[in-house]
Amino acid sequence: MSFSIAENLNTIKNKIPEDVSLVAVSKTKPVEDLKKAYDAGQRIFGENKVQELREKQPQLPNDIEWHMIGHMQSNKVKYIAPYISLIHGVESLKLLQEINRQALKNNRVIKVLLQFHIASESTKFGLQLKEAKEILDSDEFQKLQNIEISGVMGMASFVENKSQVRLEFTKLKSIFEDLKSNYFTSTESFSTISMGMSGDYQIAIEEGSNMIRVGSSIFGARN
Repeated sequence: MSFSIAENLNTIKNKIPEDVSLVAVSKTKPVEDLKKAYDAGQRIFGENKVQELREKQPQLPNDIEWHMIGHMQSNKVKYIAPYISLIHGVESLKLLQEINRQALKNNRVIKVLLQFHIASESTKFGLQLKEAKEILDSDEFQKLQNIEISGVMGMASFVENKSQVRLEFTKLKSIFEDLKSNYFTSTESFSTISMGMSGDYQIAIEEGSNMIRVGSSIFGARN
């Protein structure tokens, strides 16, 4: 199969509005592929395993924004805390506290997204709105000075039924609006709705996404 990573990137960028961030999901892909995407102008890369991210990060230019898009374990935050730009999958106070602790050690503020469970599949991770509000209302959360909650993230069900997918994206948008009006009214940095992947990003954008996570449409099917 002959395809060009640069061409694929340009095709997607031409399809999406300028205010939508494209995260190139580079998990399982070799560094050479990431370099091709980088040379084509891509600067945001998403990995889902800390070990893989640690191996790739030193081999690539420093102006890359690395996003952790997989399920994040508290005990691994310390390995990526010096350079990670955004952690997508945050769904517990314990994880927020650990990210804050490691950010403090590195004298920086780490941006995170709260992950919500919007899919019908029970295998997907994420918070319910009520749980998120309990975290945000807690005294423990108020003490965290080295994290910045930048928005929300969610994964739709992996189904053919596009109307179901659309409903799930609508749900995440309404969760974002609820949190924005009740907790982050004056916080400009709370602005990201990360939803949509290779198969459904166009629906996600129609429903309010401003950050999409695309892998196979850029790099080809995963090995």
